Amino acid sequence: MKRGGGALVGWMFVAPALIVIGVFFLLPVLAALGLSFTDFNIYALASLKNLRFVGIDNYIAVLRMGLFWKALGNTLYFVVVGVPLSIGAALGAALLVHSRLARWKSFFRVALFTPVVTNLIAVAVIWKYLFQERYGFVNYALSWFGIHPIDWLGNPHMSMPTIILFALWKNFGYSMIIVLAGLQAIPDELYEAARLDGASAWRQVRYITLPMLGPTLMTVGLLTMVGYFQLFAEPYVMTQGGPLQSTLSVLYLLYEQGFNWWNLGFASAIAFVLFVFTMIATWALMRFGRRKGWV
Repeated sequence: MKRGGGALVGWMFVAPALIVIGVFFLLPVLAALGLSFTDFNIYALASLKNLRFVGIDNYIAVLRMGLFWKALGNTLYFVVVGVPLSIGAALGAALLVHSRLARWKSFFRVALFTPVVTNLIAVAVIWKYLFQERYGFVNYALSWFGIHPIDWLGNPHMSMPTIILFALWKNFGYSMIIVLAGLQAIPDELYEAARLDGASAWRQVRYITLPMLGPTLMTVGLLTMVGYFQLFAEPYVMTQGGPLQSTLSVLYLLYEQGFNWWNLGFASAIAFVLFVFTMIATWALMRFGRRKGWV
């Protein structure tokens, strides 16, 4: 077979996937980018004659909007606090499951991964009632120790930490599986040599496990960070962005502008501004990984 023929066969195999990606991902993204430069709203839905090109006015309005910066601050808080906690929980769980002292490893892998495959909306509703101030099980359990009821989701200082706790429980199992695969790829000979030299368990983790897991933790960090920037379902179900907008995320603000007020052009601009901030954070994390030699 000629070289050109082999390339043609290859393109034929990947063509169906490329078509699906183009139709269901690339075209919607380009359409949203186009909308972000217009004042597309409910009147434009009725007739495209009402559609006007406004250039970068939507982006200027987004950056001048105080509520956007409030939502961005909440989102960054969720990312900065939630990502390290998620990685730490995943690493700790993976180390425990991988430990030689652990029994029923398969059971614990399944049990710890189960929250990942549960329906997000359903478990968010359950958690909302678990943390209910008067009748929730969490406050009921705390009352056994003489602790007064806490308004977990109604207190502006407690609402975001509660959502972070929920996201941690829901998502760390996925990262745990990735870290566990990384642990299994570390040669046992390294640990045997360290034990012969008298290295303690902590020194083995510090000087063998963590350096060898660097690329894996980098991958987990990137995946978790990008996912956490897309915070929406948790505050939508549990707090509706409150109290006092303490859990209002950028995506929740986008939803309100786009589907409550039908400012679809403005909402599209919010989406691409969030994309820029996500790319900046990704670049910063990638640069940190290159300095450590993990990328």
